[in-house]
Amino acid sequence: MQQLTRAEEEIMQKLWELEKAHVKEVLSLMPEPKPAYNTVSTIIRILEKKGVVGHEVVGKSHLYFPILRKEEYKKQSLKQLIQGYFEGSFSQMASFFAKEENLSTKEVDELLSHLKKDIKDK
Repeated sequence: MQQLTRAEEEIMQKLWELEKAHVKEVLSLMPEPKPAYNTVSTIIRILEKKGVVGHEVVGKSHLYFPILRKEEYKKQSLKQLIQGYFEGSFSQMASFFAKEENLSTKEVDELLSHLKKDIKDK
């Protein structure tokens, strides 16, 4: 799967939220200063070429929808982050964030509890 640019990710976030949308609906959710309509339309067409967005014709317009599921993209992005910055080690990444975010002992215990539960549920 291709990595998405920051602008493409931002558009995908809106499409995941809306599920199906016209360009103007995606644009309405964009933060200020809003990009131009043509910019959003171009990015959506690029996402279509990448195979992560599809469309259906409704009258004279297009209704866009995500093909790529958010969970799948999240999983791939996290794997790339761990590989690229933490030598493939989840524990190095967790340690880094624990230090950077100044997690309390209680927060670390909660994190461990969640991890144990997730492993147990597998």
